[in-house]
Order: sequence, then C-alpha cells, then structure tokens
Amino acid sequence: MNKKELVESMAGAADISKAAAEKALNGMLMAVTETLASGDKVTLVGFGTFSTVKRAARKAKNPRTGELIKIPAKTVAKFKPGSKLAEAVK
Repeated sequence: MNKKELVESMAGAADISKAAAEKALNGMLMAVTETLASGDKVTLVGFGTFSTVKRAARKAKNPRTGELIKIPAKTVAKFKPGSKLAEAVK
C-alpha cells in the first residue's frame, strides 16, 4: 500500500474527503517526525511504538574492495509493533 492508497482507505473509513484524509495523514507524519527528532517516542496503544536508537560507530569491510571503512555513529528511527498489530499479522 502506498500513500495514495492509504489516504483513500482513511477517507473511506472515516467518511471524509480525500483532501481531509491527506491533511490528517500529513499532520500525523509531521508530528511523529518532530517528536522523534526531539528524542521522544510516540506510542499508539495496540499499534506500536516509534522511537529512536543510537547506533555506535563501527568498522566494516567494503565487499567490492575488501577495504576497511569507518561507519560513523548515528541515530535511527525504530518501530516496535504493539500486541494487537502483532496478533493481526500472524
């Protein structure tokens, strides 16, 4: 499912226009992005939790050349599914 299909599904489920559904989806995505950027987490009970994790710097091997390269530390987004979502996809 892509964003367009998600907007259509949301519009049908909530009985609202596609434009309103797209505004709602964009607002939700912006809120989650801003919250994660500030270092907090977003929990949607039953659906899951969005959070950030710090990855340490490490060394890896370039598979093409065999050369060792340094991969810098970084913060990445993480999603842990909630119990209802995990049960629904079993």
